[in-house]
Amino acid sequence: SAGGSKLCHAGHGTTRTNRDTQLVSIIYLSIYLFSVKLWASAFGGEIKSIAAKYSGSQLLQKKYKEYEKSVAIEEIDGLQLVKKLARDMEEMFHKKAEAMRRLVEAAEEAHLKHDYDPDLQYEYFNAVLINEVDEEGNNVELGKEFILEPNDHFNNLSVNISLSVVQVPTNMYNKDSAIVNGVYWSEALNKVFVDNFQRDPSLIWQYFGSSRGFFRQYPGIKWKPDEHGVIAFDCRNRKWYIQAATSPKDVVILVDVSGSMKGLRLTIAKQTVSSILDTLGDDDFFNIIAYNEELHYVEPCLNGTLVQADRNNKDHFREHLDKLFAKGIGMLDIALTEAFTVLHNFNSSGQGSLCSQAIMLITDGAVDTYETVFAKYNPDRKVRIFPYLIGRESAFAYNLKWMACANKGYFTQISTLADVQENVMEYLHVLSRPKVIDQEHDIIWTEAYIDSTLGDTQGPVLMTTVAMPVFSTKNETRREGILLGVVGTDVPVQELLKAIPTYKLGIHGYAFAITNNGYILTHPDLRPLYEEGKKRRKPNYSSVDLSEVEWEDKDDILRNAMVNRKTGKFSMEVRKAVDKGKRVLVMTNDYFYTDIKGTPFSLGVALSRGHGKYLFRGNVTVEEGLHDLEHPDVALADEWTYCNTDVHPEHRYLSQIEAIKLYLTGREPLLQCDKELIQEVLFDAVVTAPLEAYWTSLALNKSENSDKGVEIAFLGTRTGLSRINLFVVPEQLTNQDFLTAEDKEGVFNADHFPLWYKRAAEQIPGTFVYSLPFGAGTENKSVVLASTAIQLLDDRKSPIAAAVGIQMKLEFFQRKFWTASRQCAALDGRCSISCDDENINCYLIDNNGFILVSEDYSQTGTFFGEVEGAVMNKLLIMGSFKRVTLYDYQAICKIYAESSDSASTLLDPYFAFFAAIKWIMTELIMGRAMLVPCDTEYPAFVSERTIKETTGNIDCEECFKSFVIQQIPSSNLFMVVVDNECDCTSATPITMEPIEIIKHNESLKCERLKFQKDRRRPDSCHPFHEEVRASLRQSSCALYILLLLLIVTSKLCIFTANAF
Repeated sequence: SAGGSKLCHAGHGTTRTNRDTQLVSIIYLSIYLFSVKLWASAFGGEIKSIAAKYSGSQLLQKKYKEYEKSVAIEEIDGLQLVKKLARDMEEMFHKKAEAMRRLVEAAEEAHLKHDYDPDLQYEYFNAVLINEVDEEGNNVELGKEFILEPNDHFNNLSVNISLSVVQVPTNMYNKDSAIVNGVYWSEALNKVFVDNFQRDPSLIWQYFGSSRGFFRQYPGIKWKPDEHGVIAFDCRNRKWYIQAATSPKDVVILVDVSGSMKGLRLTIAKQTVSSILDTLGDDDFFNIIAYNEELHYVEPCLNGTLVQADRNNKDHFREHLDKLFAKGIGMLDIALTEAFTVLHNFNSSGQGSLCSQAIMLITDGAVDTYETVFAKYNPDRKVRIFPYLIGRESAFAYNLKWMACANKGYFTQISTLADVQENVMEYLHVLSRPKVIDQEHDIIWTEAYIDSTLGDTQGPVLMTTVAMPVFSTKNETRREGILLGVVGTDVPVQELLKAIPTYKLGIHGYAFAITNNGYILTHPDLRPLYEEGKKRRKPNYSSVDLSEVEWEDKDDILRNAMVNRKTGKFSMEVRKAVDKGKRVLVMTNDYFYTDIKGTPFSLGVALSRGHGKYLFRGNVTVEEGLHDLEHPDVALADEWTYCNTDVHPEHRYLSQIEAIKLYLTGREPLLQCDKELIQEVLFDAVVTAPLEAYWTSLALNKSENSDKGVEIAFLGTRTGLSRINLFVVPEQLTNQDFLTAEDKEGVFNADHFPLWYKRAAEQIPGTFVYSLPFGAGTENKSVVLASTAIQLLDDRKSPIAAAVGIQMKLEFFQRKFWTASRQCAALDGRCSISCDDENINCYLIDNNGFILVSEDYSQTGTFFGEVEGAVMNKLLIMGSFKRVTLYDYQAICKIYAESSDSASTLLDPYFAFFAAIKWIMTELIMGRAMLVPCDTEYPAFVSERTIKETTGNIDCEECFKSFVIQQIPSSNLFMVVVDNECDCTSATPITMEPIEIIKHNESLKCERLKFQKDRRRPDSCHPFHEEVRASLRQSSCALYILLLLLIVTSKLCIFTANAF
């Protein structure tokens, strides 16, 4: 009867109590459970038959079984593996460092032989002006003809690999005498640039950044100004230059905010502070104190301490600078006392750089020299004083000059905003002098950063730079400690990954490296961009800490061991978010780590327990392996290194398969190849070869797949080998991106296996995992992927040999489901229940709770809890599904421009102007919403494997809502049938929306700012040298102090004469 097909009867016929209603529901649930089990069995059998047939999974499993007795299975020794990888990387890094050493020697020798000529005229290749002509077609000055040709090693940019070019900042004169002389003697580097590139063809940009401001770059390339005709690049502002030129430092910046600093002076002062912050790096520590008659810590939370000068902290302080305003009287003695106290206490606690110390004083004058303060707090002059006189007035310059002289610092005057950058840079040369006099050519390595020149077509290219300082070796200038500049070269992080044998790390394994500060150099979970495929970088991408991606290590055990350059092992359960963060894999990882000698880096390897701990070795002849490797359907992982084709230029055009063939036939003895990996690739090629014929026979059989529901069959093996067969012509593919470079999670990459491979490996052997790719289109344009793992042995710990799968149309998949849901066991064919009934809803969901089939097509791909919140909540309570909490410390949140408040009246007019501009830009361009980095917490959901079927009732106040959930055999899917008559819409939907963690918790923000994670200081430190002489612009300190003494003496004489 019609009533018999209802899961819930509340509100029909005579009124029943809730207890009666629940009893009736339970009776009918037992009937429906039988029907749902029938549907699930029918659908499961049908869809597995299709997946197994078209993927060829049974054939491939059989072929690997045939080789079972002839293969050798090995347990991976993680510690030995990571040590070998570290040695390989050490050798690679050493080659780069030696190239820099040759440049340093050549530069210092060239400078030694050069005599400065103030009248020198020299036409050099200016990076901006080369190949530029005037209106008459003649080359402009410094713009001679310069041959440029596309070069694939430099991402097909047009370069000249025989010569370098020179870039001069826009605010500097191209033909300044000092620049022309520097450019002239540094021409000697061209020969060494070319020689280095010939010795190591994997080198990319090599350069020399001069202390005078010019930048010599090899290979030569044309630079283009921005839309305003400006090139803001100044090599002396770059981290590699600053790190190589100076030692780590602790800095207190004092900013005068007395009434005399109002207006333009305060604006210049803020810009000066910002420029000083630009010169600080991750090995430095700082704080900013504003002063008038009182002290005002720019960040009150950090009263009396210093913080690391990472990008986040510097940006945080910049935001607070905008809140400064000028009033009152400047009490510099109080400020100096506080600065010395902070430096002393911080240093005594063992924190900070434990190297150079400095006080930056930004003021429009000082009424005294404050000798007593310096005598008390700086008797040994180990804290340098750098006064910056703001404004054109020089009345109080003498006292500031004395401070610089007496405390081994440097005095400079800044009159306009245009003066700021050049004048701020001067202090770096003072701090570099001890290193120069010691002649210590320390090698430095930077944290990872994105190279903007090489990243246009192949996504973000992460780099690290190796750099060394260049000194004047002339005897007459030795005591002055003259820094000539810094040489450097960029090393793509991708080059590190080439040294990592991904096939030995297993399906979920990966390698990663961090810096001495704990920041990630490379890690598969590092996300440097706001959006995938976009160019916009996150502001803090280069200072993402290891603890932010390996966040399950709450006590930083792994991180701190690696920072402290230890060798060892660590294990923990991890929750890895995959598929754009929608799904989670829970596993136990073993971490092995050691240091990379000669660098500030430490290397780690993560291996997952179970199958991830084992590998196997097969053996076939070269002849049969090469024969099957050359099949047209075979491809090898683009980013894996089977043969290193970058070493010799003539090999760069070879595909990996071509290189393997040349290597095995002995026709290219110079090719460097991974013999072990190639042997396993040949084995996989032979074992998987029969699938080509099998798939071809299916494609040729016109009676099979007549409705073209199955579009692609594919396989991948542990060696990165893949085979693909299309059952439709390419133009008819529903998902054109699958298995292409556009589908980053779906292909073998340098640091991960395909997602369909990973998920199949975690399924019970012999079962298929089905999923709907996120981002798939609508209107029946979507697809379903099905994949299964091929194990070598009948053992849970057996190595996974391969994974196979198919891509089918979603419409085809759903049609199979609806057909199965109409079946019943009634002899008369009259079914008591069907998914066609209006009073029930039928769903097909996967093991992470995402809907693959629903009567409402728009719900496809939606999380089940958003559609049926009450049912999902009950499933969680019953344990059918469990919630897994995940954290994203690289998340992006939207913030909205806030309306102005009373605080704005405290801002000076200049900030008010810029705030108005910012508001307008936000309103018009970004619609008030801005994307900013943030930390979030969000849930993922996983089904409980042991639960095959569940029934339940939900008390919805006036009725009971009933449901049945039944696992689909041999799959990761569940059929859910839900009563549609009992209204439970008041139940809160369960979503996967992330929640920002600390947005409104000011105390937590403060604690995070104060908290100093373990870090390892650089090995070298050159804080001061007895021979260093303090500097003054246009005069020496000795002469200046002598002048002061003469003035004091003459006054004393006059006083004495008058007295008598």
